[in-house]
Amino acid sequence: MSVSGKQAAAGVSARKLRVVMAQLDFLVGDIPGNTELVIGAARRAASDHQADIVVFPELCLTGYPPEDLLLRPSLEVRVNEALGRLQEEKLEPAIVIGAPLRHGALLYNAAVVIDGGEITGRYFKRFPPNYQVFDEKRYFAEGTDVLTLDIRGVQVGITICEDIWKEGPVEDCAAAGARLILNLNASPYDIDKQARRKALLERKTRENLVSIVYVNLVGGQDELVFDGGSMVFDHSGVLMAEAPQFGEGLYPVDFLCELHCQPVSRPLPEEPSLEANVYKALVTGVRDYVNKNGFKSVVLGLSGGIDSAVTLAVAVDALGKDRVRAVMMPFRFTSSMSLEDAEAEAVELGVQYDVFSIEPMYDAFMETLAGPFEGTRPDTTEENLQARLRGVLLMSLSNKFGSLVLTTGNKSEMAVGYSTLYGDMAGGFDVLKDVPKTLVFRLAKYRNTVSQAIPERVITRPPSAELAPDQKDEDSLPGYDVLDQILNLYVERDFSADAIVSEGFDRADVERVIRLVDINEYKRRQAPIGVRITERGFGKDRRYPITNGWKSGK
Repeated sequence: MSVSGKQAAAGVSARKLRVVMAQLDFLVGDIPGNTELVIGAARRAASDHQADIVVFPELCLTGYPPEDLLLRPSLEVRVNEALGRLQEEKLEPAIVIGAPLRHGALLYNAAVVIDGGEITGRYFKRFPPNYQVFDEKRYFAEGTDVLTLDIRGVQVGITICEDIWKEGPVEDCAAAGARLILNLNASPYDIDKQARRKALLERKTRENLVSIVYVNLVGGQDELVFDGGSMVFDHSGVLMAEAPQFGEGLYPVDFLCELHCQPVSRPLPEEPSLEANVYKALVTGVRDYVNKNGFKSVVLGLSGGIDSAVTLAVAVDALGKDRVRAVMMPFRFTSSMSLEDAEAEAVELGVQYDVFSIEPMYDAFMETLAGPFEGTRPDTTEENLQARLRGVLLMSLSNKFGSLVLTTGNKSEMAVGYSTLYGDMAGGFDVLKDVPKTLVFRLAKYRNTVSQAIPERVITRPPSAELAPDQKDEDSLPGYDVLDQILNLYVERDFSADAIVSEGFDRADVERVIRLVDINEYKRRQAPIGVRITERGFGKDRRYPITNGWKSGK
């Protein structure tokens, strides 16, 4: 589907072009609702910004990723109805949208250009990704053609997401005469992602002497969070405009198109700190998971420790204090400090707060188990029972009041199995699932710079599950500063035990941590989903067999 666009450098008249980047949050599967969102945004872009072109994210009609909804027999009918609806509107600006399109027997991840009520161009994504969280080759065929077309007198090329990360699509558009390339994206967030995107766009625009408009999805979808950060680079590799991350909006950019399409520079947002960006990602993920799934409220166990404190703050910032309930469930090993700090957190954030002792329930269970346990010594069984009683209480409140249970385990704990099945793992969404413990501390400090939410001694005291007298996390784990480095090398970078030891870590610590990671795969399979913030979270990113004989030494 190539539209010839070669123009001689001489004689190209200057044209003004206004492109609006529609950085919006779409609901997966809601094709009619997403279609109306496109129409409303296009109308606002016309009335408020006098847009010539409005560019939407990848697969915006279905939301991203639609996964096996793409296999539903009625998909084609629904998408065609949506395209018909968009054509009937005869929207004033040209719109570029993402949708799954069938061509012959094959399904493609496509971009569709609609101008004046007519479909003037279709482009099929050439490089469907199949790594990390992406599984597009399960559904989509690979496109082969180039699309450039005249929009308001300017030759424009179209690409989709992964296409700009590969050699070919941008280069082919430039060779076909495109002076401006529109790139539709559904690129999920991770900690370093925006910096990598900018480095790529800087290189691609400079090498091909073409400006690129990069439009990205925003919002949460299950474990994925899309951060927006839509931007424009000019043909010399300079960042000229950037939308804020994690915020919906319509962002106009003016171009003066002569030999090149030169964007008019717009004020750039302040570069956020890592902690601020991660915190926004967690808030976005919680807000969209709760709201899109129709939960009225959330409930969580508040222990007086740092993980539940950060989880509570995120929940309040995502949903508002009136939709959050915190429950302290003390036992004989719960310190007065924990009771005081949990109450202080709840009062500071203004949430409903309850205290329910698990002591009577624990005693009843132990009385029932006295016979079978006779002659045995107390061990982790009794500790786990405490956690499981708390899980039963939270799930009962969830069932009765329609609240989603937020669990509070962090990535470090999930990695080594420092959690209890059907206990503190019981719930629907784990806010900190992909957040290492050392980063949890940094997030707590960051959140207190916004407003006081977490008592200082919660941040400074040694972490403890308080399931036994004087228990500390580091009694059974290496220090978190060491543990998180080992986990990063093993889980996220695939280092072997020998390779990690060669980085200067104690072999006994390394082998112990790796063994814990390997034997606890069965727990992680049963854990709730949670916000992904790293390049390899426990979920779609990392799929290891539970039953296996692999040795991790080399």
